[in-house]
Amino acid sequence: MTNLTHTTRSIKVSEIDRKWHIIDAKNAVLGRAVSEITSLLQGKYKRSYVPYLDCGDNVVVINAANIAVTGNKGAQKEYNAYSGFPGGRKVRTFDELMKISPEKVIRNAVSGMLPKNKHRDERLGRLFIFDDAKHPYADKV
Repeated sequence: MTNLTHTTRSIKVSEIDRKWHIIDAKNAVLGRAVSEITSLLQGKYKRSYVPYLDCGDNVVVINAANIAVTGNKGAQKEYNAYSGFPGGRKVRTFDELMKISPEKVIRNAVSGMLPKNKHRDERLGRLFIFDDAKHPYADKV
C-alpha cells in the first residue's frame, strides 16, 4: 500500500483570482479573436479550472470597429432580430451591423461560443467592448 502525500483539492469560490486582459481586434479575424476571448472568459488556461465554477477573467476588447471576417461573410452573414410581433423580424448583414454597433457583432459571437449554462451571463458581464483604443480600464490591466 502506498502512502499518498498529495491530495487533489478543488478550488473554492473565495480562491478565484480574476485578471484583466486586453484584446486588440484591429485587423483580427472575428472567429479567431472570439475563440481566444471565450477561453479567457471561461478561465480554461488556468490550472485551477473546473467546469462547475466560473473562474474566468475580465476581458477588454479594443478597436472592435476594425474586426474583419474572411471571404464574402461581410455581405452574406445575416443577423436576425425578432420583436415577437407579426412583421417584427429585422435581418441585417454583417457590414450593416458593423456600421450600427460593432459591439453587438462581437458579443453575439462570444455568446454563441460560450457554453449554454448558468455561467454564460456572468461571463458576458465581464466582457467589455470598445470601438476604439480608448477605455476606462487602463489602470486595471
